[in-house]
Amino acid sequence: MNSHPAYESVIGLEVHCQLATASKIFCGCATSFGASPNSQTCPVCLGLPGALPVLNESAVRFAAMAALAVGCDVQPVSVFARKNYFYPDLPKGYQISQFDRPLATGGAVEVELEGEIRRIPLIRIHMEEDAGKSLHGATGGGSLVDLNRAGVPLIEIVSGPDMRSAEEAVAYLKALHAIVTSLEVSDGNMERGNFRCDANVSIRKRGETRLGTRVELKNLNSFRFVGKAIEYEIDRQIEAVESGEPIRQQTRLWDQEHSRTVVMRDKEMAHDYRYFPEPDLRPLELDDAWIAHLRETLPELPRARAARFVATYGLPTYDAGVLTLSTGLSRFFEAVAQASGNPKAASNWIMGELLGRLNRDGLELEQALLTPAHLAGLIQLIDRNVISGKMAKAVFEEAYATGEAPDAIVEARGLKQVTDTGALEALIDAALAASPKEVEAWRAGKEKVFGFFVGQVMKASKGQANPALLNALLKQKLSG
Repeated sequence: MNSHPAYESVIGLEVHCQLATASKIFCGCATSFGASPNSQTCPVCLGLPGALPVLNESAVRFAAMAALAVGCDVQPVSVFARKNYFYPDLPKGYQISQFDRPLATGGAVEVELEGEIRRIPLIRIHMEEDAGKSLHGATGGGSLVDLNRAGVPLIEIVSGPDMRSAEEAVAYLKALHAIVTSLEVSDGNMERGNFRCDANVSIRKRGETRLGTRVELKNLNSFRFVGKAIEYEIDRQIEAVESGEPIRQQTRLWDQEHSRTVVMRDKEMAHDYRYFPEPDLRPLELDDAWIAHLRETLPELPRARAARFVATYGLPTYDAGVLTLSTGLSRFFEAVAQASGNPKAASNWIMGELLGRLNRDGLELEQALLTPAHLAGLIQLIDRNVISGKMAKAVFEEAYATGEAPDAIVEARGLKQVTDTGALEALIDAALAASPKEVEAWRAGKEKVFGFFVGQVMKASKGQANPALLNALLKQKLSG
């Protein structure tokens, strides 16, 4: 991380978020992932002569919801424009986007960093269509083009140049991701490119107000890569300036293999795209009453949900923040908390064991065999002293791996705790009788030997003795 005392970094993010519509923004082609190349295309998204675009109403609604959730002013009239450039995966030779009259302006995203809340101002949110995908390294050394993504609906969320560190940029990105996924206007899948960002990075001497020459880092598709790419670029620019090398306005890519940014091309300016209003689409007019209704019916947002988790379930602020990073995780927690009656235990098991296993296995929460009912049942088994915390981890592992209910696992494996006082006393008596030297050591004041007796009884009970009851009975026996 850069900590050069003489320089300040200036960062702005442009986030491209795919909207979760069933069809594309200007035609009826499907947007489903994983289809055969070029199987989800038609004359409109292929850019064939005479094919006319028709705006997708669901895309407009989802875009407006996202804008309202971050406090933007949704404009009553916005205009689509043609962004002209040539690239093999852009079949029309232009991209339908918005330019000088976007869907929404203003707004901000709140982030928490080192215990402080910061508001990152937004400049605009506009709608546009995605391009296709170039597939390099094809058979014979050529490149292929898959146009299934061409015409997929996007919103571009543009922040101001108001972030000052890679950590702040990542926190902003995570907060924005949580918002759009909570609204369910996007699945936010970064591996598939459904939530990706370009980072504009520049440096300047501390105390200066003029912005430095910015470099755009293109198509960053993980929180980790965003952080690493920005940190590298800040350091690279400082080293360049210190050695007398001017910073060039460029677009650069993140080279994951070598952990560096590399030049893609010189950065274009807006006038290079020769924007002009899209002649085949009327201006988008939104009724004030429709916007107001949309605002009133927005679902609970992550920060409000986190505050509710603290107030309702008594969770620490940190736990609430983690559990509200996605709607699915929030719902899973609430289901476990309510069914088990032990919200803190639910939080601990989800944040520790469950998320740890999912991360280890590279799985999403939705792919887990362990259900909220399973985890709630496991917590209740612990709270009722049916199994110990140590046993519970073994039961969790089996339930996670097989999808079998914890109570069935405990019954089938004979894992219930020994809570019968008479049975435990018999085991303790046997352990004491077998170890007279250790008993004398205890009575001579060597308290560490207590753990030896606990271990002997646990071994004899196959780990099923109730620890609290065992400790209490053992102390009574040794003191008698």
